[in-house]
Amino acid sequence: MRTAIVTDSTAYLNKEEYEKDNVYFVPLSVIFKNEVFKEEVDITSNEFFEKVRECEQLPTSSQPTVGELTTLYQELQDDYDAIISIHLSGRISGTFQNAYSVANSLEGITIYPYDSELAGAGQAFLVRAAMKLAKEGQSINAIIDELDKIKKELEIYFIVDDLTNLIKGGRLSRAAGGVATALKIKPVLTFRAGEIVAYDKIRTKKKALRKIEGLLEESVLNKDYPIVATIVHAYCEEEAQAFKEHLEIKFPTVRFTSSFLGPVVGVHTGEGAIGMSWTKDIH
Repeated sequence: MRTAIVTDSTAYLNKEEYEKDNVYFVPLSVIFKNEVFKEEVDITSNEFFEKVRECEQLPTSSQPTVGELTTLYQELQDDYDAIISIHLSGRISGTFQNAYSVANSLEGITIYPYDSELAGAGQAFLVRAAMKLAKEGQSINAIIDELDKIKKELEIYFIVDDLTNLIKGGRLSRAAGGVATALKIKPVLTFRAGEIVAYDKIRTKKKALRKIEGLLEESVLNKDYPIVATIVHAYCEEEAQAFKEHLEIKFPTVRFTSSFLGPVVGVHTGEGAIGMSWTKDIH
């Protein structure tokens, strides 16, 4: 069976991965007043954050339309027997729901929408695993079962410099975010059941990063499988690279990679966000 893997732009895979023969993506968009930019197509992450610095009004984001998803799926019908469509958390975006709606209405190919319950590097881990297993000829059920296992083991933690956008956009509760903002706390954030929640309340960014480092250390000591970890950042590459180099020395058995938070996620995290996600290394 030929299985295509579809995701959306918030997985922030690198260009080489998007060029592989069984992975495709549909972009989300950011909107500056009346200008719409499809991320990873019309605007890069760096261009986005530079543009935000010049704007008085914060941009908004929007999900792919049913029509855009339908068009992509139909383009894949001639070359594939099935599609696994992996998207950012359905609790923070309607992208998964739109994919689900199209899957139930489109004839000619079987589509399996999958809610990653994550975004960014966490979502990317699932996409890469699905890509690998599909190329190996694994069945749809086997691939989805493995995605569920990886998701269960997956850890994701991040810090933002300013919680305002997450609160205003409804991605973080006003109760949790308001207290942290008032007390000038840098909370370590994570995903739970598809929602962004505060994992721990830390006074400084430096201590928050040490907390994340400590959580990785627990996994390294307690897990009986190899670990792959991705450091992500929102337009603070030097800080993220320094963190990565430090971790590579401390945890030589972990395979570290780097990624970024692009325009759509960056709308909510703001510039300066940094974090890490890790899970079982199946490569």
